[in-house]
Parts: sequence; C-alpha cells; structure tokens
Amino acid sequence: MQLNLADGTILSIDLCETHNFNWLESNFGRIFSVFDQQNSGNISFGCIRSNSERIFVKYAGARPSSFDGLPSDAVARLHRATTVYQDIQPHEHLLAMQMAFSVEETGGFVLVFPWLNRAECLHSHWVYPPPAKYEHPQSPYYRFRQLPLEQRLIALQAIFSFLEHVDRLDYVAIDFYDGSILYDFDLNTLKICDIDLYEKIPCRSAQPPWGSPRYLSPEELSGDSLLDHRTNVFRMGACAFGLIGGELDRSRLKWDASDSLYQIACRAIADHPRDRYTNATEFLYKWYQARETLKANSQSKQ
Repeated sequence: MQLNLADGTILSIDLCETHNFNWLESNFGRIFSVFDQQNSGNISFGCIRSNSERIFVKYAGARPSSFDGLPSDAVARLHRATTVYQDIQPHEHLLAMQMAFSVEETGGFVLVFPWLNRAECLHSHWVYPPPAKYEHPQSPYYRFRQLPLEQRLIALQAIFSFLEHVDRLDYVAIDFYDGSILYDFDLNTLKICDIDLYEKIPCRSAQPPWGSPRYLSPEELSGDSLLDHRTNVFRMGACAFGLIGGELDRSRLKWDASDSLYQIACRAIADHPRDRYTNATEFLYKWYQARETLKANSQSKQ
C-alpha cells in the first residue's frame, strides 16, 4: 500500500490490504519512517510533531503482510499492553509509554513513545537479516560485539537491572530478546522496548511461543509447564550468552568473560527450572558477587 502524505511524499507500507491512515498525520504530524516487518501485527511509525518533537507510534488494526493473525487480536494485545507499561514503568532503562488511545476511524489502537535519535536495535532483521547481522560491519549487533568486554558487561548490568525489576513485580518477560535492546553507541547507553507481551506470574506460554529460540526456555518451547521467576532467570542467562557468548553455542570456547561468570550463566539456563537460581535477584547477587571478586583480584595484582 502507498501512503500519500500531505507534503507530497509517498511512503510504502507492506500490507495485505489497504487501510485508513489519515488519522496518523492529523494526530502526529509528518511521518518520516515506517516499520512494517514485525510478526506481532503491529506497524510502527516515526513522526515529527509541529513542535519538532520526534515520536515513535505503534499501531495495531491493519493487516501487515508479515502477520498471519487477525488484526482484532493484535488490537487486543496492544490494548492490554497499556496495563503492562503502567505496572512496570518507570525504570531508567525502559522506553516509557507516553500515551495510549483507540482510533475511532479504524477500530485500531495506538501506543506512543519517545523517539531515540541515536539508539539502534541489536536485532535489526529488516536491514541486517542473518548472516549479515553477525558479519556486516554496520550491523548494530556486530558493532556491539566488537565493544570491549567491560563495556558489554556494563550493558548487561543495565539489562539485568531491568529484568530484576520486572521479576520483582511478578511479571515474566515474554518475548524479550536482543530485538528488545536499543543501544546508543555514542553514549554507550541502552533502553529496553517492546514489553507488550509480558505476563503476570504464573502463566503459560503461547504455542508457538513469542520470542526468539535463542532466548526461549525449555518450558516455553514445550508449553507443558507454568512460567515463573525461573523463566526470567533463564532469559537473563540466555541474554548473557547472546551478548558475551556464542548464543545457542553455549560452550566455554565461545564465552568472552571469566570462568565464574560462565558457571553462573550456565546454571541460569539449566534445562529444568528447579536447577536454576530461584529468581532474578538471586541470579543478580551471584553475578555481581563474581564481578566484584574479579575486580578485587585485578586491583590486588596491580
């Protein structure tokens, strides 16, 4: 579908059928970017308001070509997400929801967020699909993996801080993976986005489960067990392997950090939940303890 903007610009949106987007410019100003390759049923837009403020607008109600579900289901999920954001924000590393509303003309639903000018998604599959994600020098994931180990450990610490916050609020971080991580390479800061599908503990995984196989726990893949705090622990361990290890190759050879951190990450991703840490706080305590021990040993040798 082609979207004819007020300034004469034509934007292409990959849809199965035409859709009314007249409300978008009238509410949010000029559209400068479109993200239409998500399997959630959402389409997102970068917009510039009349005061030059840039915002990120997430919309459910259309039928993207990459989505094989019902628009009404996508609308219901996005509407439900408002409660998730209200429960979990604020957190310094969460991209906060600014507003939410229904679109009367279409029956759709909208969430609005601030636009991060320099932040880049670590799983930009629409630009760098694998293997380019891992090999192209401009890929955000590739560039992140070239950062010094300490810088990546600091980024992990920010992610773990957020996931512990989620865990303490009795939520499971459904659909968290590196596509949820926005990294600013100039400031070396990050934000977490797309918490729409987080669920209250206990819950069951959808089948097929939301998320990447690189981050999914065995209980999510099987659908046989309830998800709880130990599912979040698995997610934290999987994230560690994703950012300082070999993703699904969880061998010591692919691990960039110390043996002590490797052992903690391995316990976090144990196949059976009972063999993992009890919750995110316990995992984080062990992780910080190992980090502090390494720092102390390093300083004593200087």
